[in-house]
Amino acid sequence: MTTQRKARKIGHARVAIRTVIFVLVCHGYLISAAQPVSAQNLVKTPPINAALSREKLKKIGAFFDNEISAGKIPGAIVLIEQHGQPIYFNTFGLRDTDSKAPMTPDTIFPIHSMTKTITSFAVMMLIDQGKLRLDDQLAKYIPSFAGVRVGVETKDENGTPVLTMVPPRRPINIEDLLLHASGITYESNGSGLVKKAYAGITVGDFDNAEFAERVAKLPLAEQPRTLWDYGHSTDVLGRVIEVVSGQSLYEFEKAQLLGPLAMSTTKFFLTDPAERSRLAKPLPTERYNTRSSLDVTRWESGGSGMVSTIGDFSRFARMLLHGGTLDGHRFLKPETFKAMTTDHIGPGSGVARNYYYYPGDGFGFGYGFGVRTDPGKAIPPPPGSIGELKWDSGSGTYFGVDPKLDMIYILMEQTQNERGRITPAFRKLVYEAFETAN
Repeated sequence: MTTQRKARKIGHARVAIRTVIFVLVCHGYLISAAQPVSAQNLVKTPPINAALSREKLKKIGAFFDNEISAGKIPGAIVLIEQHGQPIYFNTFGLRDTDSKAPMTPDTIFPIHSMTKTITSFAVMMLIDQGKLRLDDQLAKYIPSFAGVRVGVETKDENGTPVLTMVPPRRPINIEDLLLHASGITYESNGSGLVKKAYAGITVGDFDNAEFAERVAKLPLAEQPRTLWDYGHSTDVLGRVIEVVSGQSLYEFEKAQLLGPLAMSTTKFFLTDPAERSRLAKPLPTERYNTRSSLDVTRWESGGSGMVSTIGDFSRFARMLLHGGTLDGHRFLKPETFKAMTTDHIGPGSGVARNYYYYPGDGFGFGYGFGVRTDPGKAIPPPPGSIGELKWDSGSGTYFGVDPKLDMIYILMEQTQNERGRITPAFRKLVYEAFETAN
């Protein structure tokens, strides 16, 4: 056999092995070292659905290759599944530009605000179990919130901004927190005295109980159930889960959700050296001085603190696609799942939307997800299907669940600076490949 033929055979074998490893990882199959790999162990990627465009799928790879060669991002991973099988998977670039380590399917990513979807789902599990109610007052579980006030900014006779505290028209309840309509906010979304009051709230080492007490001392940015205002609402829900369950947030989620879903790498902190070495890093210019899963503290942030792999998160997305079930395990009753994935802030709800309404054009909001309700006002309308679920994060990770197309799609990357441009471009490329199916 010639050297060239040997090289080609080795190359083909590497590609085949890489594909098999990915499919096994994403679908949760475990093969022990003693178990031989046979044809029965292998899950073959099916032929692409005739409704898909192979050429348009290739544009996804070209897009990310260009982003990396232009120095915009170090690397990324993309997965698209339809009918329970991967129809597109690719790794791009590096997971660490310092060590030149390549991007691999088992790379671990901080998922930041995609953590909110997991925490919100855990809350709905407690509601399903009858241990929590949507209309329960927050103060029932965290008494300090009984004294919360709403901050109203006005100006004195000299034109200087002043903050007046007024009582809420009604107490914050659990549903308000799930909908980001509690009045609890982030410093970063907007300006003013109330926003400034939230500055520095995450400094130091504290647990969920202490963090909830910090939030309870701050003014609300608006009256409850009047505005979709992204903020620390889901972090507070993390503490509610602890109070109701008697466990830490991670202990409850691991026992009730992550463990049964075989999401073994989805957690708040990485202590295993092997896992720490697999963590994706942003470009040096984007390594801001913020909390990291490598900085093991006591705060399990239910709003932004988790890490995951594309294999792990695909299991969570697949469970959502199947209506709250996966592999014969039901995580939510059908009626509870329907409530969670229904828009609750649309017309007639009394909840307004401002510039910082992150679900975006054509989307309402359920209990933790953006929910596609209409084509939107843009011309042409944003791509996607009515009923689609989605969310993303401040570092560019993104996922969508499309029941109409029986499809999930996930992007893992680490870029705060470029995410606002990359994630909508990625979403557009995905749906362009399905144009003939819509």
